[in-house]
Amino acid sequence: MGAMFRSEQMDLVQLLIQPEAAYSSLAELGELGIAQFRDLNADVNVFQRKYTSEIRRCEEMARKVAVIRRELTKDEVTTPDLSDNIPRTPNSREIIDLEAALEKTENEIMELSENSHALLQNFMELTELKNVLENTQGFFSDKSAAQNLEATGGEPGASDNKPLGFVAGVIPRERIIGFERMLWRVSRGNVFLRQAPIDKPLTDPRTGDEIYKIVFVAFFQGEQLKSRVKKICSGYHASLYPCPNEYSERDEMLAGVRTRIEDLNMVINQTKDQRQRVLMSVAKEVPKWEIIVKKIKAIYHTMNMFSVDVSKKCLFGEAWVPTENLQDVKQALINGTSAVGSTVPSFLNVISTTETPPTFNRCNKFTQGFQNLIESYGIASYREANPALYTIITFPFLFAIMFGDLGHGLILFLLGLWMVLYEKSLSRNKDEIWQLFFGGRYIILLMGFFSMYTGFVYNDVFSKTMNIFGSSWSINYNTSTIMENKELQLNPGEDYSETVYWYGLDPAWMLATNKIIFLNSFKMKLSIIFGVIHMIFGVCMSVVNNLHFKRPINLLLDFLPQLLFLVLLFAYMCFMMFFKWIMYTAVTEEDHLKPGCAPSVLILFINMMLFKNQEPLETCKEYMFESQESVQTIFIFLGLLCIPWLLLAKPLYIMATRKKPAPGEHVAPSGGHGGHDDEPMSEIFIHQAIHCIEYILSTISHTASYLRLWALSLAHAQLSEVLYNMVLTMGLKSDSYTGAIMLYLVFWAWAALTLAILVGMEGLSAFLHTLRLHWVEFMSKFYEGLGLPFQPFSFKAMLDAENEEK
Repeated sequence: MGAMFRSEQMDLVQLLIQPEAAYSSLAELGELGIAQFRDLNADVNVFQRKYTSEIRRCEEMARKVAVIRRELTKDEVTTPDLSDNIPRTPNSREIIDLEAALEKTENEIMELSENSHALLQNFMELTELKNVLENTQGFFSDKSAAQNLEATGGEPGASDNKPLGFVAGVIPRERIIGFERMLWRVSRGNVFLRQAPIDKPLTDPRTGDEIYKIVFVAFFQGEQLKSRVKKICSGYHASLYPCPNEYSERDEMLAGVRTRIEDLNMVINQTKDQRQRVLMSVAKEVPKWEIIVKKIKAIYHTMNMFSVDVSKKCLFGEAWVPTENLQDVKQALINGTSAVGSTVPSFLNVISTTETPPTFNRCNKFTQGFQNLIESYGIASYREANPALYTIITFPFLFAIMFGDLGHGLILFLLGLWMVLYEKSLSRNKDEIWQLFFGGRYIILLMGFFSMYTGFVYNDVFSKTMNIFGSSWSINYNTSTIMENKELQLNPGEDYSETVYWYGLDPAWMLATNKIIFLNSFKMKLSIIFGVIHMIFGVCMSVVNNLHFKRPINLLLDFLPQLLFLVLLFAYMCFMMFFKWIMYTAVTEEDHLKPGCAPSVLILFINMMLFKNQEPLETCKEYMFESQESVQTIFIFLGLLCIPWLLLAKPLYIMATRKKPAPGEHVAPSGGHGGHDDEPMSEIFIHQAIHCIEYILSTISHTASYLRLWALSLAHAQLSEVLYNMVLTMGLKSDSYTGAIMLYLVFWAWAALTLAILVGMEGLSAFLHTLRLHWVEFMSKFYEGLGLPFQPFSFKAMLDAENEEK
């Protein structure tokens, strides 16, 4: 967990690599994923960089792999999953062999595809011709319409005894209406069209789509009409086929076509088998090729960030590297140099810089989810205290306060446990929504565990209580009275046995009608107590940042007034809650310590802020202890004193310690965290005023904001109880055998509503409110979140990002 306390220390290094060893060295660094390279050629056009031609070769290889992948997808050939067995980057000499293999494979597959398309095109044409020959027999046998056409005299100027001509072919079904209308208009009704649909759809040899077509024969008279009909057929993409006039010739031609179709079918099947064998053999290599080409392309893109010296004998590069991994980078350079057999070593030099390094928090699969929650708000500034370390505990705990139910927590816990135990198989599901939930599996696991704990404290299981340790209450009500009134109110003065319940809430409260009053007070005070503790911890975390960034004066000028204001007012309010719980009891001999005399903490706090007094009841006292009024006056005075302290102390200190520049001298920016030498004093006063007002107002609003812990906890418990009383009890009221059937049916409705509303919707609501409490109420006290993310050159990160996009 030490690595989670603050981000890794980073160094800016300069790499001096021989050109022949650059590829292999970067391949080693890409596998490690620990160096973020800087572009030293930002002013150079992309097309003028040194390794642009190599990148084009990679793009051409990627195109060929994509073509092969499309052919595999078209034939529904599955490829192996290499997520657990990623191939290593090949050396530079193997790239030529890879190019040759891709060229050969693409040519072979495309040749088979072209042959297959030609055969399928020939098969479709023969099938259409067969349908034309089969259907024209009926067309020629019906000559009534043709005779009518002859009786009209055909087109003007045609000879009366001239025989009818015709053309036969097929046309797509959706075009037949327009085709028929156009023939009628052009010929003025002198073309007779017969048509018959082809029963089975034909397959397009290029796209594989099914096409429905219609066989037609158009009868006409004269060469002029023949020319017009053929032009219209061409315009409507109708396929024309030769058709003899004599029946015997048509029959002989049909027999020949059928024979050719049978032979062609055999050739097509053999071609498909050959294509399938080739694709099956290639399918095992395609995933490897895809990954390898991406790695090679990434290497050359990174090499284009390097600058070349004048003699072109060395490449210079700069990169941000975690200090702990400097030796790993050196070893990667040694391995890259030895891989190509170079005798000239590569060098690594750490260089000093005033630039702000990127932020890198080293995480494992457990802490990654919590780190993602923090970075959704903002990347931590370099070496700033990391809130994710404390969020591991505080986030599920605050969630559990709002989601306190042993049963519902168990459901969440089991869901998280299932995702943790089977994370290897479940991680293969690349659905975006699923990956969002799966990434937070450990968060869900802890939220469920803590909810079980708080549910045990609240003594709440699906809105029912558990009587494990007995009860500290002795009910003195008459049984008949309870049955008549159906009310049970617990009175601490009469029914309490003075024995503290061993753990959590006494089960007797679940039966009492006044439990809502008790739970309201209990959970409201609890939410304020935890809220103030959480905020005080956030303010104290600023000490860690100030000490690390060597700003000790901020402890006096910022931290101390902030802490005093929070402690003197709101921590004091929490103290009054504890004092009231301890001092005022149901059974006591002193009148002023009876429950009826216990003052309201809220009223006391309001009167304290307004300098007001309130007359107590007879035999009661206004305050809880002697000199409380004086203590409160001192606290409110010191609290108000913290406001000008926070407002003016820091700007005045900067004004007093700022060096006055000599005439003509300009003050250089101090840089780093907390530097103010380059700011005018007016802006410093304005910024500090904004900071002061924001902190004072936010302290009040943030304290009230923690009441959401009480509100959501109470709402969750009441909604669970309503769901139980209005749904599940429907199956518990019947004494007959039908009650069992009713209970069985009602149980599933109750379980579905519990999962959907109480676990799903309420769980999501509690999650979002917990996230807000951390982002706004806790992290605003010390967290800047203005850092730059560390984005190393990493093959794994590159492949994961591409998989997420897919």
